[in-house]
Amino acid sequence: MSETLVDSNIILDINPLIYAEVSIRFTRIEEVDDAVPASTFRRDALPFQAGFLAGKVFVKYRRAGGERRSPLPDFCIGAHAAIPGMTLLTRDGSRYLTDFPSLELVSPSQPT
Repeated sequence: MSETLVDSNIILDINPLIYAEVSIRFTRIEEVDDAVPASTFRRDALPFQAGFLAGKVFVKYRRAGGERRSPLPDFCIGAHAAIPGMTLLTRDGSRYLTDFPSLELVSPSQPT
């Protein structure tokens, strides 16, 4: 895992879906908690409004020929950032911009 320097003025949020994605690298929950400590990462529940938006984005995806039968976690993560106007830090910004074009991203795949 690479290191990232983050200005102390930034609040980093994670939700249960992000926690699940991070956890696959670890054997024990304590290791995950050490990697994303609550003292550094605010832990937010997925808002119902984000769930609703993720469902609408999923319907659009299916109508455009998407083959997945259930909403992808990225739909929920993107919606969670979009609803309150958060900036999303991600390695793959292009997929979020397709479904959430107004979402502000910090991503190595996006030009600065």
